[in-house]
Amino acid sequence: MSTVLIIVIVVVVVVLLIGLFAFMRARRAGAERELARRREQAATEHRQAAELRTGRAEEAEHRARVASALAERERAEARLHEETAMAHERGLADEDLMRDDPEAGPGQTVREDPEAEREEVAADPRRQNSDR
Repeated sequence: MSTVLIIVIVVVVVVLLIGLFAFMRARRAGAERELARRREQAATEHRQAAELRTGRAEEAEHRARVASALAERERAEARLHEETAMAHERGLADEDLMRDDPEAGPGQTVREDPEAEREEVAADPRRQNSDR
């Protein structure tokens, strides 16, 4: 009977060891599945954050391009005013002053918008050199 008892104990121990290994394998597979799920979730979150930041960067670049264009426009307007100032200093824009003068003589018209006059002169090359 002691041999049978030893065999039963050995069989029970072997069955318990097989069950323990099966349990550990199932647990490891579940942990790996959970880790894979967490990896995918983390990757998705990082991709969404990257897309959001890329969108913000594109918006910032657009605003920068608009600001640069506005700054260039301001520089061009400053150059226009500087050129007009130099023309006045040299006496090359006296007709503008005479047109703006409400006491202008007969045959001279008073311009309401000197800026429009400058644009017209800039567009017509004959008028640009008329005072030279």
